[in-house]
Amino acid sequence: MGLRKGKRRETDDRPEAQGTPGLAVELRGVRRQYGRGSGAVHALAGVDLALSRGTFTAVMGPSGSGKSTFLQCAAGLDRPTAGSVRLGGTEITRMRENQLTELRRSRLGFVFQAFNLLPSLTTEQNVLLPMRLAGQRQDRRRAAAVLAQVGLADKARSRPGELSGGQQQRVAIARALVTSPDVIFADEPTGALDTGTAAEVLGLLRQAVDALGATVVMVTHDPVAAAWADRVLFLADGVFAGALDRGSAEQIAARMAALTSRTGAMVGAAA
Repeated sequence: MGLRKGKRRETDDRPEAQGTPGLAVELRGVRRQYGRGSGAVHALAGVDLALSRGTFTAVMGPSGSGKSTFLQCAAGLDRPTAGSVRLGGTEITRMRENQLTELRRSRLGFVFQAFNLLPSLTTEQNVLLPMRLAGQRQDRRRAAAVLAQVGLADKARSRPGELSGGQQQRVAIARALVTSPDVIFADEPTGALDTGTAAEVLGLLRQAVDALGATVVMVTHDPVAAAWADRVLFLADGVFAGALDRGSAEQIAARMAALTSRTGAMVGAAA
């Protein structure tokens, strides 16, 4: 089973599309603060990041390091307190909410731990949902193509309740791919899957990058999952605290253990 090379989005030449050519994701000085005064929580404390198109990046960090906040800000699901975010060259931090909604539907893909499929819709209808919500023509041939790419060509009429967990996550990946998005954001995509099924799902994300030129940004706690990425970024206390290129699961786990130990020691010293 493999992903067939498909037509990719042409370079975005809209007036608002600026930034560094060839970059899919750019964060500059991104901060996210919750609350004020002495009780304020600095979930992101000044994040700078530049990710090239056609790459697979994993983001890891101890509990409370800011991983979820990073993903939400990078994907336009939350607004940073300060700094700027560009996706596919487009500045999104000053967009109105309706513009952000349109961008998320047409130019971004999402894969979540909980699959987030609508139980009343068929597999095909779930895959076509981003097109439907964006007011685009629902291209059934495109849906059939992406379902074939994820090995579910025979499940178009099935409903989520008739599929295994791994099959449901494949549907979610097909849904993420259907609009040929600038970036696919994956939040713990294998957290609810067994080891073998997780490997199949991660293989699909890897092939989306290698065969289709997709850009994947994945938040995970699992070193085995992170080892599928081109690069692993380590987040601690709201800032990136290191990176590892093409690391093994063992190398990634060792870096995470050291980071968690150091962060815990700092918390203990401040207590």
